[in-house]
Amino acid sequence: MQVLDTSLPGAKLVQPRVFPDDRGFFCETFRESVLAEHGIHDRWVQDNHSRSSRGVVRGLHFQIGEGCAKLVRCGRGRIWDVIVDLRKGSPTYGKWEGFDLTDENMHALYVPVGFAHGFAVISDVADVLYKQTRYYSGEVERGIAYDDPQVAVAWPLPAEAIQVSERDATGPTLAEVTETLPFVY
Repeated sequence: MQVLDTSLPGAKLVQPRVFPDDRGFFCETFRESVLAEHGIHDRWVQDNHSRSSRGVVRGLHFQIGEGCAKLVRCGRGRIWDVIVDLRKGSPTYGKWEGFDLTDENMHALYVPVGFAHGFAVISDVADVLYKQTRYYSGEVERGIAYDDPQVAVAWPLPAEAIQVSERDATGPTLAEVTETLPFVY
């Protein structure tokens, strides 16, 4: 697999080798030693799987305290996966980058501690699978508004087609949480 840098320091795009044949395909989606060669030494403690329909936007979420790194991929369908740098002092603080993750390209996104994460479902349905370095805890789960004008994520969906949870629809802006963020570059 190839591990590529992104425009946001620390985040990586993982491109596995896919071996297709007339029966389907085989793909190695995680190899600790390859990630370690690229500076990713995280200990993964929880795997998650979500299914969403077209137009659903989930995020932009992060965990405070020790933070939580994620390794995200789309096992079914297509998503536009977005990360936002929340690390104070980072040259890319408040900047975002989006990635096309599909069941065809098999790419995965490494989201380090200090980033908010979210995605939009582009296909009729999408299954998103991700590893994380901390157990889920509602007590430390936080988010910023998916439509924060300061961050200005260019979601690839018309505004009227976007479906979000009540929590995500009423999330604070980055400016409103900046002082409370524990992440330092």
